[in-house]
Amino acid sequence: MDNYYAVIMAGGGGTRLWPLSRQSRPKQMLSLVEESTMFQGAVRRLKGLFIPENIFVVTVQDQAPELQAQCPEIPSENFILEPMPRGTASVVGLAAVALRQRNPQAVMAVLTADHYIGNEQLFHQLLSSAYQVAQDGYLVTLGIVPTFAATGFGYIQKGEQMDQCLGLDVFHVRQFKEKPSQAQAEVMIAGGDHSWNSGMFVWRVSQVMEEFNHQMPDLAHGLQEISQAWGTPDEGKVVENVWQGLPNQTIDYGIMEGARRVVVISAAGLRWNDVGSWDSLFDVLESDQDGNIVMGGRHVGLDTQNSLIYVCQEHRLIVTIGVENLVVVDTGDVLLVCSKDQAQRVRQVVDRLKESGKEFV
Repeated sequence: MDNYYAVIMAGGGGTRLWPLSRQSRPKQMLSLVEESTMFQGAVRRLKGLFIPENIFVVTVQDQAPELQAQCPEIPSENFILEPMPRGTASVVGLAAVALRQRNPQAVMAVLTADHYIGNEQLFHQLLSSAYQVAQDGYLVTLGIVPTFAATGFGYIQKGEQMDQCLGLDVFHVRQFKEKPSQAQAEVMIAGGDHSWNSGMFVWRVSQVMEEFNHQMPDLAHGLQEISQAWGTPDEGKVVENVWQGLPNQTIDYGIMEGARRVVVISAAGLRWNDVGSWDSLFDVLESDQDGNIVMGGRHVGLDTQNSLIYVCQEHRLIVTIGVENLVVVDTGDVLLVCSKDQAQRVRQVVDRLKESGKEFV
């Protein structure tokens, strides 16, 4: 698979894992579910399928030095810098420009730096299968079997099944539905024909460029300007100027909901998790006999159940008495205490701090 390239999107902020995740050190740079950071884990699980020279990383200027230091095996020229966050559609487009210059026959696997994947052997099988299917001109996405009626994920409705590829089921996609209401999500789960959208995609660069031309002409025009300057002394200046005017849109809304020739490969058994919030760690990390997860420093709990306690400093002791379903995060300068079922609202706190111009973000 000489024409196969991995593109890791690594510019996010991870605000729902505040106060541990900050602008200067977002969640992909943190060690949350294993000793290595989430970014290092994302790169490590590509070993055996992609050589380092075929791994690209899209991030922002402030994060690039730390990410390069964490994975020095990836060539420095493979780090693509977006001037500012403009949505994943622009990220994919910028990577497509770089790959088209490198190899016009390129097939790109769009991956993330902040997901947990427990079954790496199946992950390799899925990416190999997706490469074969993408060669026939399809946009391929990996579908996760839903475990509850989530409203924070996109959904994929499966249509007719195609032939299997490398032993995996491949389905035509009827439609995408991004972040439905609770009622809609419950109907989708009950129907049994919907998957969660994992946010991982595989396609030929030429194919996704055609979709940009068809569905997002403003973005396509901007990418054309960038492409003409790519590899020249004017590259940085042109990217900076064009980027500000690009539409701020996700690849899901911008392309996938209206795309033609889309298929989904069932990723049942992948043990995938978005690790997007503190409560999501309960699905990834092992808890003790009382259902508690203790990370970092010391904790003494009396009558404490189903709670997560994170302590950055080893000398700190956290004591909990008679509580359950709590998230307690102590980073030294910030103490977060919230109900587990309210953990998604941490992002609202970050937004409020940003609006008031206060520190700690």
